[in-house]
Amino acid sequence: MSKTPVQSAAAAGPSSPIETAATAVATPSAAASRFAERFAPSPQPAARTYPDPAMETLKPPVKADPKLANAWKTKSGSELTEEELLAMPDSEYMNDKQLDFFRTRLSALKEDLLSNAGETTEHLREDTSIVPDPADRATIEEEHALELRTRDRERKLLKKISQSLARIDAGDYGYCDETGEPIGLGRLLARPTATLSLEAQQRRELKQKMFGD
Repeated sequence: MSKTPVQSAAAAGPSSPIETAATAVATPSAAASRFAERFAPSPQPAARTYPDPAMETLKPPVKADPKLANAWKTKSGSELTEEELLAMPDSEYMNDKQLDFFRTRLSALKEDLLSNAGETTEHLREDTSIVPDPADRATIEEEHALELRTRDRERKLLKKISQSLARIDAGDYGYCDETGEPIGLGRLLARPTATLSLEAQQRRELKQKMFGD
């Protein structure tokens, strides 16, 4: 009697080695799955997008206060405030009133420095008594040395102030010695004795660091 296909398969026993290998390839083991998950390449981050400058909304320029912008027309240079000076149009750079403003400021600074120098001289004359305690005497001498160093810096500043006043009289004040470009009101307000623009000053300092004085 002939056997059915099912009976033939049952009678054949366990599958052959070739069938076993094929089955193993078709169904990967759990260890292989863990290996693949561990060493799989990480997903690439999303590309960063930048706004298109052409699509950005331009902010309207800040308008100066009309009262400040026109104050220089009715005031003298010595009466102007810093805000009123900065509000002046660029076309009026270093006009007579701006020069008058900086002449007044430099002159006041010069008087303060001269007054401080006179006070230092009087103070050193009065404090000439001999102190017996060595610690007190050392403290007084250190204070005198510090005060003299401060006066020495102010003496150098006095020289620069005199040169700036001469530049105002000559019509050269407010312009860079190297480039001839405007130094700028902001820089002059912070440093009235400046003779170089900020860019020229930075270049000079960089050369001094690289090549020395």
